[in-house]
Amino acid sequence: MSKFIFVTGGVVSSLGKGIAAASIGKLLETRGLHVTIIKCDPYLNVDPGTMNPYQHGEVYVTDDGAETDLDLGHYERFTNGIFTKDNNVTAGKIYYSVITKERKGDYLGKTVQIIPHITDEIQHCIKKVAKNHDVDVVIVEIGGTVGDIESLPFLEAIRQLRWEMGEHYAINIHVTLLPYIKSCGEQKTKPTQHSVGRLREIGIQPDILLCRTERPISQEQREKIALFCNVDVEGVVEAPDVKHIYEVPSSFKKENLDSLILKKLNIKAPERDFKAWEDYVVKRLRHPKKEATIAVVGKYILLPDAYKSIYEALGHAGIANDARINIVKVDSEDLEKGKIDRFFKNVQGVLVPGGFGHRGIEGKIRAIRFARENDIPYFGICLGMQLATVEFARNICGLKGANSTEFEKNAKDPVISLLAEQHQITDMGATMRLGAYPCRLVKDTRVQVAYKKEDILERHRHRYEFNNAYREVLTSKGLVISGVNPERDLVEVVEVRKHRWFLGCQFHPEFRSKPDKPHPLFRDFIAVALTVK
Repeated sequence: MSKFIFVTGGVVSSLGKGIAAASIGKLLETRGLHVTIIKCDPYLNVDPGTMNPYQHGEVYVTDDGAETDLDLGHYERFTNGIFTKDNNVTAGKIYYSVITKERKGDYLGKTVQIIPHITDEIQHCIKKVAKNHDVDVVIVEIGGTVGDIESLPFLEAIRQLRWEMGEHYAINIHVTLLPYIKSCGEQKTKPTQHSVGRLREIGIQPDILLCRTERPISQEQREKIALFCNVDVEGVVEAPDVKHIYEVPSSFKKENLDSLILKKLNIKAPERDFKAWEDYVVKRLRHPKKEATIAVVGKYILLPDAYKSIYEALGHAGIANDARINIVKVDSEDLEKGKIDRFFKNVQGVLVPGGFGHRGIEGKIRAIRFARENDIPYFGICLGMQLATVEFARNICGLKGANSTEFEKNAKDPVISLLAEQHQITDMGATMRLGAYPCRLVKDTRVQVAYKKEDILERHRHRYEFNNAYREVLTSKGLVISGVNPERDLVEVVEVRKHRWFLGCQFHPEFRSKPDKPHPLFRDFIAVALTVK
């Protein structure tokens, strides 16, 4: 039977529950345990697929085509767990399931209520993951902050689960904040006390407190927190601010968090070497020998979480090349008029990520042209690949009317167009080409050299595709089609041969990158960028 760790948060949002859950997963894996992690989000959207990035940040995609919370990206980057649509549970998904069952008559005429029907459905979803994944430990992160109305059904569900499972089968780790008040020079424990008090009112007694803090916690403060929050002194764990998120497992290790969790769950697992992570990831992050500056051109650039996996994958590639990656964030709308040279001063690579909608598109195309004409390494992902095709068609093939039908429905030369089956679709949610699809690579191309194999599997999230009607005219002018979906002959990767490194892929390689296993395309992109003086 799997054991459970429920991770909750209090005081304020954005304390890093997702990073904490992922780091705990990493530590438990180093002790030889198999782990999976679930994110429970209290919003009423069925999934984040239709949400604006400014509302939610990036949408992370799993192999089975689920559009999920970005925290699943953290879970995959830190651990070796396999994550599916079942690892992201939203209030919308829960209510949709319960109402569907009610309409079918599954409840046999009973009055359908929050308790027990909604809470039972939440528990069913959590238990389903534990059963299907066959793991030692299931970590369940509850989104939001204790005290939020929308989180209450999830908290009640885990309260019932803890009661049902009994001692040593489920624990609660509460992430909280110890603010430092500069004017009086004191670190305050009262917000943590109040947060734990709210949790205990619900019926949940935390076993461990992860205390986010800018300054070390004194022994006196630990004892005070333990006394007023009814936890063991060893259960008050310091979670200091760190420069890089991949230092968090090391920080928790120093606090013996893994041993404490195993003790409370009554699991015996021997200490194992944590040195590989420390030496390869943490040391290279702290003391890189080289440096590269990469421009990321997007329209949601003001929100860091909108391109979270892109930034992380660039960082992983930096680790692989023993280099610090400086990211210059360029708003594509700023590139639509006037000279653009100043935006790319001292830049060694240009990356255009995925996206939707016409805003800022011409600015991205100008950035792509600048990179191509100035022999600056270029990496286009999803929309970035499509726009590289448009730019090549316009400026190399002379097709001045080239465009995507996403931006110009009646484009004269629709080099990027909607697939036939997409024309009949009206719903927005979960209707794109989603999840992992095979791709066959052409031998001795840049992409094949990077992967060192000819058949790959990568994740997608898009509606529009390369228009095969323009394949011959584009390749005759030097565009290389180096990757194709073998099942449907869909173009997946394009390259420009007479260029230092110019590559666009329809899939999202950033979703498969890890700090200790950097994605080969990001790795090679940065390796070439480091040669630019």
